[in-house]
Amino acid sequence: MTEMPRSLDGWLEYIERVHPQTIAMGLDRVRKVKDVLGLAPACPVVTVGGTNGKGSACMMLEAIWHHAGYKTGCYTSPHLLRYNERVRIACEPAGDASLVYAFERVEAARVKADVALTYFEFGTLAAMILFIEARADVLILEVGLGGRLDAVNVFEPDCAMVMSVALDHMDYLGDTREAIGREKAGIFRAGKPAICGDADPPQSLVDYAAMIGAQLLLRGRDFDAKPAATQWAYRGPGGARHGMPWPSLRGAYQLGNAAACIAALDTLRDQCPVTMNDIRGGLLTAENPGRFQVLPGQPLVILDVAHNPHAAQALAGGLKSLPRGGKTLAVFAMLADKDIEGVVGILRAQVNQWFVAGIAGAGSRSTTAQQLLRRLVAAGVNGAVCCDSVADACLKAREAAGVDDKILIFGSFHTVSEAMQAMREKKA
Repeated sequence: MTEMPRSLDGWLEYIERVHPQTIAMGLDRVRKVKDVLGLAPACPVVTVGGTNGKGSACMMLEAIWHHAGYKTGCYTSPHLLRYNERVRIACEPAGDASLVYAFERVEAARVKADVALTYFEFGTLAAMILFIEARADVLILEVGLGGRLDAVNVFEPDCAMVMSVALDHMDYLGDTREAIGREKAGIFRAGKPAICGDADPPQSLVDYAAMIGAQLLLRGRDFDAKPAATQWAYRGPGGARHGMPWPSLRGAYQLGNAAACIAALDTLRDQCPVTMNDIRGGLLTAENPGRFQVLPGQPLVILDVAHNPHAAQALAGGLKSLPRGGKTLAVFAMLADKDIEGVVGILRAQVNQWFVAGIAGAGSRSTTAQQLLRRLVAAGVNGAVCCDSVADACLKAREAAGVDDKILIFGSFHTVSEAMQAMREKKA
C-alpha cells in the first residue's frame, strides 16, 4: 500500500499524478466520489462561470456577503502563490492542516469508488468538505473550465452566473462563441436564476436557458450599469440603486461585473439579504490580485493574467485609463495553446518595448522565449528582448524603465505568479 503524503506540498504532488491527464472533462468520476463522501451543502450555492470576469465576480460576491456578516465559502482557481488561496472561509485561506485532512478524506472515498480524479476534481471535493464542516452560510464556486462538464457542476446552484463568453480553451469547448456559450450555460438550472453578464450573449446560451426553464436575466435587458463621473447607477430585478461607488477592482469593465453580481444578490435576497451599505462596502474592499493590479511606486507596475483576446481588450482599455506619459514596457509570457498573435495584436500599439520569457512545467503547453519571439514577429512586433525567465525579464524591464514609465507584466497566471514570487524574494 502506498504511503500517503503528510504535508500539503506532498499532497499537491500526489494529486497531480492520480489522473494521467491534467484536464479530463466529465462528471461521472467526481460524482461517484461526491456520493461516497455524502457531500450536500445545506446553504445557498452560487456557481460562477465565464471566459473572463468570473474571478472578479467571486471576489465581489465574497466581499459583499462578508461585509453583511455571512460566513462565506469561496472556491476559485488557479492560485498565484499558494494553493491555499483557492479555498477561503470567511475571506481567509484554508490552512495546510485543514487541506491535508480534506485531501485524505477525498482519497479514501476515491479509492472506495475505484476511480481516478484530476487535480481540479480532487481540489473541488476537498474544498466542499471544508465548507460544509465550517457551516458556511453561502458558497461561491468558480468554474474551472467550461461549465457543463466542470467538477463544480456536480453541486446544485441556487443561482448560476456566466460572466462572459469568448474564444478560449477551444480544444475542449468548441471553436465558436455559440459552441462555447452552450458549454458555459450547462451550469444553469431549471427554475433557478441564471445571470448572463455578457452584453452580447450567444443565442445558444439564451436558447438553452429557455429550453430548461431557467430564470434568465440578461445584461442590458434585465439589469445594467450606467456610469457617471465619480459614481454609477444600477437597475435590476431588485429595483434601481443610485450613487454606487466604483469598485476597488480597476477597469471600466468591472461595472458590468458588479451589476451582474448585484443582480445575483437580488435573486437571492430572500435567502441571503444584504443592505446597500453592504454592497457599497463589498465593492470598495474586494480584491482580486493579478487582475489589472497596479502596484504603487515609480515606475508603475501593472500585473494582469490576461491570456486571451477578450481579456487583452479589457487590459488595453485599462491601460488607457492610467496617467499618460512615459513608455510602456511589457514583460510577457504565455502558454503555447493560447492566441498569442491575437493578444499581442491588441496590445502592440500601447507597448514600446517587449521582454519575453518562456513558461516551463506546463507539458505540451510550455513555451520558450525563442518560440514566443517568433510569434511576436508574426504579430508585427520586432526588437523584443529574450530573457531567461519571467524574473529575469522583470529585472531587465526595471533596468530599462524610467521613473515615468510603466511596466506591464501579463500573459498568464504563470507569468504573474513568477513575477510576484520574484518581487517577494527581492523584498525579503
